[in-house]
Amino acid sequence: MKSFTAGANENDVRLSRFVEGVTKDMPRSMMYKAFRNKRIKVNGKRAEPDTRLKTGDLIEMYINDEFFPPEGVKPKATPPRRQPPVTVIYEDANFAVLYKPAHLLCHSDRTGDANLVDAFAAYLEAKGEYDPHAEQRFAPALCNRLDRGTEGLVLAAKSYTALRDLNAIIRDDLMKKEYLTITVGAPPAGRHIAWLQHSEKNNKVRIHARQCDGYKQIITDVTVIRQNGPFALCRIGLITGRTHQIRAHLAYLGHPVLGDIKYGNRKMNERTGLKTQALCAQRLTFGRIPEENTLHYLSGRVIKLDDPAIVKKFDALTKTAPHKTEE
Repeated sequence: MKSFTAGANENDVRLSRFVEGVTKDMPRSMMYKAFRNKRIKVNGKRAEPDTRLKTGDLIEMYINDEFFPPEGVKPKATPPRRQPPVTVIYEDANFAVLYKPAHLLCHSDRTGDANLVDAFAAYLEAKGEYDPHAEQRFAPALCNRLDRGTEGLVLAAKSYTALRDLNAIIRDDLMKKEYLTITVGAPPAGRHIAWLQHSEKNNKVRIHARQCDGYKQIITDVTVIRQNGPFALCRIGLITGRTHQIRAHLAYLGHPVLGDIKYGNRKMNERTGLKTQALCAQRLTFGRIPEENTLHYLSGRVIKLDDPAIVKKFDALTKTAPHKTEE
């Protein structure tokens, strides 16, 4: 028998998810059989898989030891890659808004390169706000992600409750995301609707003007802030948030993001020397958040990057740009 005490980050977590988090290699069928046979209890009483835990609950599992990681034995692992310093734009007790530079991954991948979520965990550990050895299932998490080549704002949760409620805000469209980008030529201003299909095989999307099977609707707002020579500085509002939406939609409109090697204008990219897309997640605006959400105090809050580097990049490009726009 193994017993655990639910901590703050287990508050309101479904019991079945907790069990999956603290066990190892146990088939789901066996877990549900343990529930039926009353071998998983909370505070001494039989509990159902969808039971919501409360801080301080005692969870007892009458399950074979083979399905629990050995106590006191740490798995061998390669030394973690040194993580970059974290740039915090906003922070409170529940979450933070971080700046992700271009080329930094949001999450780890097969390359083992440095990434933002591990850097955030190291940042909280150094502050004494996170102990990876004390937690039973929760680790600091990102609530949205940006492509590797895109810079800008990323939401990061410090607790399970914050993660759940930030995800609810995003899911219920209670937060508006706005980007700044430099395009080749000025795209038509206004709201644009199209349909997008993502190919997992080559990680590329296709855009279609009309709805058809396998395509999902995309809605993108475009505001041209300034235009000079062959370049335009634009503000992009995401009404939907699909894979590569901004880059692919602007390319479909005939005015791709400068520096985009996947959907962009290769000649202009080579001419300017840009090796990554000129795209920055610059502003987050929170709508009216219900009071039952622990983050309702964010209602009406605007969090943004002041003086973003992409504006300076546009100014530098247009100082030497010819007046004739290249198509």
